[in-house]
Amino acid sequence: MSFSTGSVRQSAASRFPKDVSGRQASPPWPSLDVEQVAESLKTDQLKGLSAEEAGRRLSTIGFNSLPVARGRSILLTLLDQFKSVIVLLLSVAAGLAYGMGEGAEAVMIMAVVALNAAIGFFTEWKAEQSVISLQSQEPAVCDVIRDGIQQGISAHLLVPGDLLVLSAGNKIAADGRIVQSRDLQVNESALTGESVAVMKTAESMPQPCPPMAEAQNMAFMGTVVVSGRGLMLATSTGKRSRMGDIGTMVAQVHKQPSPMTKKLEQLGNVLTVLVVVLCVIMVIAGLFKGLPLIDMLQVAISLAIAAVPEGLLAVSTMTLALGMLRMARSGAIIRHLSAVETLGSTTIICTDKTGTLTRNEMTVETLIVGERCWKITGAGYDSEGTFYSEGVVQDVRRDLAVLDLLRSAALCNDAMVDHRDGRNVIRGDPMEAALLVLAEKGGFEVKALQSEYPRWAESPFSTASKSMKTVHRSNDGQVLECAKGAPSVMLDLCGLESGPQGPRSLTAARRQWWAHANETLAEQGLRVLAVAHRIASGGKQASAEAGADSDQWVFLGLAGLVDPLRDEARPAIARCREAGIEVVMITGDQVVTAQAIAQQVGLGDEEQCRVCHSRSLDAPGRGLIADQVRAVHVFARAEPRHKLQIVKALQSAGQIVAMTGDGVNDAPALRQADIGIAMGLCGTDVARQAADMIITDDNFATIVLAVEQGRMLYANILRFVHYLLSCNLAELLTVFIAIMAGWPLPLLPLQVLWLNIVTDVFPALALALETSAPGVMKRKPIAPGRALISRRLMLTIGWQGVLLAACTLAAFAFTLYGLPGTAHDIPRAVTVAFMTLGLVQILHAFSARSVRRPVLTDRLFTNVWLWAAVAGCLSLQLMAVYVPLLEAVLGTVCLGVADWLVILGCAFVPAVFIECMKWLDRDCRGMGLESPPLD
Repeated sequence: MSFSTGSVRQSAASRFPKDVSGRQASPPWPSLDVEQVAESLKTDQLKGLSAEEAGRRLSTIGFNSLPVARGRSILLTLLDQFKSVIVLLLSVAAGLAYGMGEGAEAVMIMAVVALNAAIGFFTEWKAEQSVISLQSQEPAVCDVIRDGIQQGISAHLLVPGDLLVLSAGNKIAADGRIVQSRDLQVNESALTGESVAVMKTAESMPQPCPPMAEAQNMAFMGTVVVSGRGLMLATSTGKRSRMGDIGTMVAQVHKQPSPMTKKLEQLGNVLTVLVVVLCVIMVIAGLFKGLPLIDMLQVAISLAIAAVPEGLLAVSTMTLALGMLRMARSGAIIRHLSAVETLGSTTIICTDKTGTLTRNEMTVETLIVGERCWKITGAGYDSEGTFYSEGVVQDVRRDLAVLDLLRSAALCNDAMVDHRDGRNVIRGDPMEAALLVLAEKGGFEVKALQSEYPRWAESPFSTASKSMKTVHRSNDGQVLECAKGAPSVMLDLCGLESGPQGPRSLTAARRQWWAHANETLAEQGLRVLAVAHRIASGGKQASAEAGADSDQWVFLGLAGLVDPLRDEARPAIARCREAGIEVVMITGDQVVTAQAIAQQVGLGDEEQCRVCHSRSLDAPGRGLIADQVRAVHVFARAEPRHKLQIVKALQSAGQIVAMTGDGVNDAPALRQADIGIAMGLCGTDVARQAADMIITDDNFATIVLAVEQGRMLYANILRFVHYLLSCNLAELLTVFIAIMAGWPLPLLPLQVLWLNIVTDVFPALALALETSAPGVMKRKPIAPGRALISRRLMLTIGWQGVLLAACTLAAFAFTLYGLPGTAHDIPRAVTVAFMTLGLVQILHAFSARSVRRPVLTDRLFTNVWLWAAVAGCLSLQLMAVYVPLLEAVLGTVCLGVADWLVILGCAFVPAVFIECMKWLDRDCRGMGLESPPLD
């Protein structure tokens, strides 16, 4: 029997309404029974599709694959390096120079542009390759039943209607409806963020149909079967799956430019206007004086070259690239250069809980046995741990009641713990694995215990019974029945409880006491399981059924399990808050669990920590108001769309938002955030592709280190921007004032290029290598709306540029008109001005290290790179005058002793004056920054 794909669609269309977009809505799969599901999919619930029909559906619907995010192509990565106003200005200046026959100037300008592009391209491309190396492949093969025969096929050949065979360890390759379940449990943390496995059933859900994500009879692409087995009819494949929907959400998110990108663009716009205005003024003024147009165009080119800091592109790109390398050594891969400085501007971090703040490894933290409360140390699946009672270390092997609980918890268990390379690797449900690890902490050898008490019968866990029971017969003939499950179910099962002197009657008062203890543990964010057992003689028939001899079942106690916090999470969040960065937790957990975790991690105490159920965000007429979002510390029961809405609301309030996460459900928000941060080890491919930064060691503290690096880089960027702009202003004023005064051109275009490219770049790059100042993480984040150059820094740049230009013009004028034997010797005067300005700029690099602290402090020799840059630049400046080849190219002449006395006398004046101003105004009032990215 065969079916056509057309009949599938026609049948669905006739029975189910269309959604608001006009597209055919999916059938309510959770509320349909198995026969209805098979009928809707036109398939057989036992034999599956025929091979012929599967082929027809594949040709119509397409492969079961998601669009692979390959990142930007080589060409796009390269072209991105040229998207800058400053690059445009330099290119225009190079074109004009070439058109006027100044080929050397044009080549030097374009060399700067090419150098910047090469550095940015290779750095970002290397980061992209690091991301690709982290990618894992989707499951290559899955088991299906076609024509009634089980067979393995490539996962991308799956089609709706295929009957999938599910078993422990399988990564589910499509969305589907469970049609058979035998103790089937699925880990859905990649989609939901919940680390606890979900029990799956084939039973239909009651109307109204629950949300697809909460339907226990549905399984989804990308999730993993941890235990049991079952059959599933595929309902959605490829882009139509839940994972495909999330991928579509990610693709629709438009990434905003980083704050530094915006500020550098603003700076480029200002420079563009400045260059155009000055060039027009100079050309018009020259024409009014009757000067030749060709001469005025040459002057205009000189002004343009002087006004544009050619080194700014190369130095900023190299600074960010060096920051990427530093962060990579710390375990953070930065995919885009702009993300480096965005970290330094971050004002809010929105973080997921599971796998980010926590280890995504369930651990038994608390036991209540009898009247005693036990605390167990050790996190994750490590078997090392200590039992505490009343704050004192206790030998649990002397407490028979605790040993009974540990033994029953280990026997009534389907998980497995393998010891590999010195660590435990689990298979099965994380909560059951945590109970096995607990038994090992208590001294049991689990495999030996299971050999001593082989399983004879079992009653698997089900949503109806909310419990699991097993029957074991020991080697000496003793029959032991074990049970675990919801505390209320276990209390109803038992007639006795474990006491100091052995089993005792479980009275009504004690039942109420245990119910209260359960509530107390739940309020602490723990997942609670109760454990019970019953011992029968070897001659008596034992049963795993719940009702048999209930008065002989002994309630052994409660186990409180938690997904433990990462060791570095609390101190990392404390450092964030100290740095003025707010932390918001967005999780799929229940409100009680989310609030407890938030308090443990340091987001506030019970009164301060405000928790919002994400359901309230869906209330009719309720919008996401930024002020209300800012007041919330925790969003519980959040879905991907909620995370995306929250990030957008924070951004609309002008916040710079970082989002951390590892699951598929985090991807849209990671993409929307100003800086998306994904986990490299446990993170999904979708999350890594959506992120700007990937933490390779899954260490939350790496985020704080990255933020510190970002702040340091921001301060260093301000240092070299201060240095370069003050130097370029000096060059601009030197040329402009001389021309307006009717003097000869004091600096030739190639000399200005030499200063900008050779003399300026190396000290600026050395400033970019300054080490972080103490207390950089105790300052508030840079205000999102704040300009790159504040008014006070602009004032500092202004008066320092004027001072540098005045000393250069003084040397030029004195040589041209006042120095005996050199009157009207223009080449010599130009060379003196060139050398004076070069030396002035080299010395100014020391002053630019700080606008507040004088040079003569204990930090004078801390930046060895600056001393190396100064030595190199001095050598190059001398070569420009005394090497014949450079002398001919740059238009310089050899200088005598008198010339050098003029140069040195004028060059040291700005450095001495600036340092005296620092000593007179140690608080930097009126000359520096109003807040201290620069110290």
